[in-house]
Amino acid sequence: MVVELKGNKAAGGTIAQIKEKQYPAKLKPYAGQLFLVGMNYDEKTGRFDCLIEKE
Repeated sequence: MVVELKGNKAAGGTIAQIKEKQYPAKLKPYAGQLFLVGMNYDEKTGRFDCLIEKE
């Protein structure tokens, strides 16, 4: 599992960063199936968003 946490951003941007920085490629030798988890907390609204993709 690759997890990216952000504050006051879009949760979709966290998944994009995981892919851009090629984090899953660094873990391929250690795992079969990977999940990409992007989480964001918005301080103004108190809303928590989470996106999960299967790699």
